Amino acid sequence: MTSLTNSHSQSKDETRGLLLGFVGVLIFGLTLPLTRIAVRDLDPLLVSLGRAVLAGLVSGALLWWTARPLPTREQFGKLAIVAAGVVFGFPVLSTLAMRTAPAGHGAIVLALLPLATAVASVLFAGERPSVGFWLCSVAGSAAVLVFAAVEGAFSNAGLGVADLLLAGAIVAAAIGYAQGGALSRSLGGWQVICWALVLSLPVLAVLLLVLSPHVNLAASWPSWASFLYVAFGSQLIGFFFWNKGLALGGVAKVGQVQLLQCFVSLAGAALFTGETISLREISFALLVVAIVAAGRKMQVSRAATK
Repeated sequence: MTSLTNSHSQSKDETRGLLLGFVGVLIFGLTLPLTRIAVRDLDPLLVSLGRAVLAGLVSGALLWWTARPLPTREQFGKLAIVAAGVVFGFPVLSTLAMRTAPAGHGAIVLALLPLATAVASVLFAGERPSVGFWLCSVAGSAAVLVFAAVEGAFSNAGLGVADLLLAGAIVAAAIGYAQGGALSRSLGGWQVICWALVLSLPVLAVLLLVLSPHVNLAASWPSWASFLYVAFGSQLIGFFFWNKGLALGGVAKVGQVQLLQCFVSLAGAALFTGETISLREISFALLVVAIVAAGRKMQVSRAATK
């Protein structure tokens, strides 16, 4: 009876985790299209570092207002890894890539992120996905890459600098997600990203002063609005849902929901650029949904919460 109760409770947690993860993906999915708009008029370093500074100031106020206790020394060490991945690594590398790469192309390359996150879940979150899960994960990534090939995303031969930057962004985000998801089990999802941002603030402030990126006060309102979105949506609020989802449903399983981010980004690009969404895109999106659903049924052993 106890075993059935525990199994039911875990299933409910996984379902909640997947739903919260999907909300996070909806928020993250607009990051590349809106970053692309922001860097039209604003310096990429200002966008990538400034977004974290704004989110960090709000995080500090929120932690102070709610009187959160300081993390332990061990937790601070893990928060440093989270910060390196999702506060510095991914924002800086992906923003620089968006100067030359189309948002749609970037979204497709980042489709490899869920597979990288699954690998990172083994290294940083103590999870052990089954063979069936790995097959579903590879199949999902392959489906998105086939979609990319059909759409002609790789028609320009050669590996560009933007692709190398995006590859670095994938590694940084995967490590940050896995460590953040594992840490959220003990510290709390929203607190992980808030503490990571606050921990980063001194470094971010020095970098902004030393690099002194140009601030174009005459930038268009779409660029400023996009900048504010990536600061408060992508860098902060999205992680409230994402980290909690990873903690409840597991890093590997919930990470697979991010396979859908490619299609969210394409829809966002269509919304802001007037492009149309084809039946082919809808068909591939449904295929990926089916693969994610299949992956949910595959076993992933998780380490006990410390």
